[in-house]
Amino acid sequence: MKSLIQATIAILVVSALLFYAADALSAGGGKSGKDTLTIFNWGEYIDPDLLKEFEKETGIHVIYETFDSNEAMMTKIQQGGTAYDIAVPSEYMIEKMKEDNLLIPLDKAKIPNFKNIDPYFLDLPFDDNNQYSVPYFWGTVGIVYNPKLVGNLDFSSWDDLWDPSLKRKVFLVDGAREVIGMGLNSLGHSLNSLDNDELRAATDKLITLAPNVKAIIGDEITPLMINNEATVALTWSGQAADMMSENEELDFAVPEEGSNLWFDNMVIPKTSKNIDGAHAFINFMLSAESGAQNADYVGYSTPNIAAMDLMDPEVVSDERYYPSEEQRDTLEVYKNLGPDYLGKYNELFLEFKMSIR
Repeated sequence: MKSLIQATIAILVVSALLFYAADALSAGGGKSGKDTLTIFNWGEYIDPDLLKEFEKETGIHVIYETFDSNEAMMTKIQQGGTAYDIAVPSEYMIEKMKEDNLLIPLDKAKIPNFKNIDPYFLDLPFDDNNQYSVPYFWGTVGIVYNPKLVGNLDFSSWDDLWDPSLKRKVFLVDGAREVIGMGLNSLGHSLNSLDNDELRAATDKLITLAPNVKAIIGDEITPLMINNEATVALTWSGQAADMMSENEELDFAVPEEGSNLWFDNMVIPKTSKNIDGAHAFINFMLSAESGAQNADYVGYSTPNIAAMDLMDPEVVSDERYYPSEEQRDTLEVYKNLGPDYLGKYNELFLEFKMSIR
């Protein structure tokens, strides 16, 4: 009987402990959502000191993860394994995420620093009235080059890349939209073209560029340009800024036929478990001080006009990084082409790559 009583007591004690543990775990799970903020961003795309400052100001612990492409980011969020509270997709991917119901609408009342954003960068076609996204950085696609190594070429036109003097000297980014877009722009067409004849003509012209192409690469181009081991490259304005900060001989040009005006915006994915914390982070990043500090660190163009007032006047007046409105009129934002035409662009890009010997 004593053994039975002891066994019964033991069972009750274990049951109580299990109940307490489960209850504590449940409570802890809810608490961790409010006490942490999981951010999904591009690599080397934020000043880490700002993350520490946000943690200090709010008491919210930041978990920071990175991705290397919009598609990789989208796939991870769709899988839902991690409860991301903030993500930083590009404009065309924001449009797709909206279509797939992956974003939470923003509460502007919780983002008073939204007023610091230049109106030029608001209410764009990929996100009417900025219901789901807030500008983070922006820039252009152009040509970085060493003037001492290219003769009289100034790359005011895309056609300069076809100059015979550049045989085996041109580096291109490994991106279908950027390269096919360059071909389209060089012929006076939209870089969002859905016209099969225009796409065919652009690809045929790009194939004639093949003798001048040294390689199609990624971030490896940065040290090559810095060390004068490369002469000319298609790249993004922010990456060009990094290169020029290390090598003052370099210059950057956006050809007059037009190019891409890109945006990376902050969004709150449907996976978020800390929506209030996400709004607090967006507002923190939109302050004049945070915006200036982040732009100085990353090197990309900020859409934050209050931040620009705190930055080096030589930087914000440099039209290579902050094009005038007249220059911006020649630029286009990437549109979501849909899976069929995105596949078409990738197919044509592969055809071009196969032509390079």
